[in-house]
Amino acid sequence: MRLKGKVAIITGGANGIGKAATKRFLEEGAKVVVADIQKEAGEQLAKQFRDQGHEVMFYPVNVASKDEVETMVEKVKEIFGKIDILINNAGITRDAMLVKMTEEQFNDVIDVNLKGVFHCAQAVAKVMIEQGNGKIINTSSVSGIYGNIGQTNYAAAKAAIVGMTKTWAKELGKKGINVNAVAPGFTKTTMVEKMPEKILNYMESITSLKRLGEPDDIANAYLFLASDESNYITGHVLHVDGGIMM
Repeated sequence: MRLKGKVAIITGGANGIGKAATKRFLEEGAKVVVADIQKEAGEQLAKQFRDQGHEVMFYPVNVASKDEVETMVEKVKEIFGKIDILINNAGITRDAMLVKMTEEQFNDVIDVNLKGVFHCAQAVAKVMIEQGNGKIINTSSVSGIYGNIGQTNYAAAKAAIVGMTKTWAKELGKKGINVNAVAPGFTKTTMVEKMPEKILNYMESITSLKRLGEPDDIANAYLFLASDESNYITGHVLHVDGGIMM
């Protein structure tokens, strides 16, 4: 029970990696707020885990909206009295080659994947500063480290998250707040499984472990960085990518 009594917000928590993280955190004793724009999936997931005896709530939110995020954080603090952990996991893709990418595609990804992380961290950090402690874990990507064809928008957002993570670690460390990031490799989620099979096969071939990641692989990294076991780690980007491009 490494997170017993901790209150965690997991954005994009209704599906994929976020869903796996919700399950792991609840198993480790956390109280989890599933923050997601997908209302039906989020409500079903929360009910499923409540029926199993866990303390979990769903909160519908578009992280691209500063007002919605601030309202959510106020509500979570009102209900639970504190926020110990923020997992900035929500993300979308709108892939296209550079010369074909529309401004709308670019802006959509930046709004959710980058500004959404900023909105959530800013709102939650204010609560954590008052508490004098907290853990913020941001989700970058191997695309943000190495780049990826057809993902100008996605790679830009995920690379920027690395810079924000290190900046916030420097700013918030003296306030007792750890800020780290996880950079997943290609992981078996709905988002990745939409990619052409030949691309997925190629990704497996350049990964040292010769497989795609499982959502639990990333959720376990979130768990470590959210737990007391990582109390002396901050400003770090943990690659969970099976050794891709080593």
